Amino acid sequence: MSKLDFKNFFDLRVTIIWIITLVYFFPIFWMFLTSIKTEMQSISIPPLLFFEPTLENFFIVQERTNYLKYAFNSIVTSVCSTILGLLIAIPAAYSFAFAPSKYTRDILLWMLSTKMMPAVGVLMPIYLITQKLGLLDTQLALIIIFAMMNLPIMIWMLFSYFREIPKEILEAVRIDGASTYQQIRNIVLPLSWGGLTSTALLSIVLSWNEAFWSINLTADDAGTLTALVASFSKPEGLYWAKLSAVSVMSCGPIIVLGWFTQKQLVRGLTFGAVK
Repeated sequence: MSKLDFKNFFDLRVTIIWIITLVYFFPIFWMFLTSIKTEMQSISIPPLLFFEPTLENFFIVQERTNYLKYAFNSIVTSVCSTILGLLIAIPAAYSFAFAPSKYTRDILLWMLSTKMMPAVGVLMPIYLITQKLGLLDTQLALIIIFAMMNLPIMIWMLFSYFREIPKEILEAVRIDGASTYQQIRNIVLPLSWGGLTSTALLSIVLSWNEAFWSINLTADDAGTLTALVASFSKPEGLYWAKLSAVSVMSCGPIIVLGWFTQKQLVRGLTFGAVK
């Protein structure tokens, strides 16, 4: 390929990347644009691109709802469910990676297949269980459900990272008398720190964005930001400006987290890709 052809190919690739980026970014941009419009401006046809911005919708959301309580619930449920999931996923992935059996692959595929089941299919039994245990509208119920919901993905990701660790290292420390706990703490986790971080970040994002269980199992006490967004859908219609404002307030924290941790996230997701 000549230098000219290579340059044209590079320019075309950059153009395609920019187009894809703009397509993905446009809904976020439009949501923010709608949030700083009035209700009349938000439903105008054709849509207004030039207008006098207003923060009225954000103030209304703050006045009508306890935003900080919903945000606190989202933080607690996302972080705690991730910690609980890691406490289960790390030893499970360790056993699958370093003590496999002939059923290991089947078990992993079965766990992943549970993600294909529609959540509404198990809504009634889980609702009745949480009701009998007195866990309706509690953070504990969401923490357990979010952890179990993300557990198959977490085990799969950690399993793929742990497999990249040379088994000879673990054999050497076993000869020195290291226990399983010492192997995980001193060898496995430090060598797969990038993968561990990316798994935790993905779990936090998935838990933060989960709406189905938050809407159906919580009310006022343990409701998360996704439930707060859903509460702005009224029987008499949608108030697009206010709905966009509360959506921005809901998506903003997790977008900022993803922006500041993107380097670590990409590093973790590509861990072992060369091998």
